[in-house]
Amino acid sequence: DNADRQRGRFRSYLLGAVKHFLSDARDRDKRLKRGGGQQMQSLDAATDTSTSVQLPDANCAAPDHEFDRRWALTVLERALRSLEQEHSCADTEKLFQVLKPWLTGDTENLSQAGAATELSMNEAAVKVAIHRLRRRFREIIKREIAETLNDPTQVEEELRHLISALGSKS
Repeated sequence: DNADRQRGRFRSYLLGAVKHFLSDARDRDKRLKRGGGQQMQSLDAATDTSTSVQLPDANCAAPDHEFDRRWALTVLERALRSLEQEHSCADTEKLFQVLKPWLTGDTENLSQAGAATELSMNEAAVKVAIHRLRRRFREIIKREIAETLNDPTQVEEELRHLISALGSKS
């Protein structure tokens, strides 16, 4: 209720409110009548049976690699949704849904001949459609990457980083 738009940004008001809250909490914890100045002892420490040394899991990805991997997956997911939206607007949803596994790599039990039969196309036409779909997918991925950059000349470098982030296991 005390926030006034004329006196500044709401974000600044929130930052000030948090700082005051933390300062008041610190002052409250230091008061002598509440045990201020005394060494705090954890009740869990006496009953804790775990080792005090926490070793990192060797099988777990490093945080920076995991961040990069999730960024790459997010870019791919956004590009896939955008491509799906394009096909939805063009009334070629069935084509997209049938050929989508060739974008995501989920073609283990699929054949292009089977896709051709399902789409009432010949196999050569399906191959061309997959090629065009992959090319458009690459274009959309590059567009998604370009939206995150100030310098458009860095798109290829970021694309290589995206590919390496998806390929690295650690």
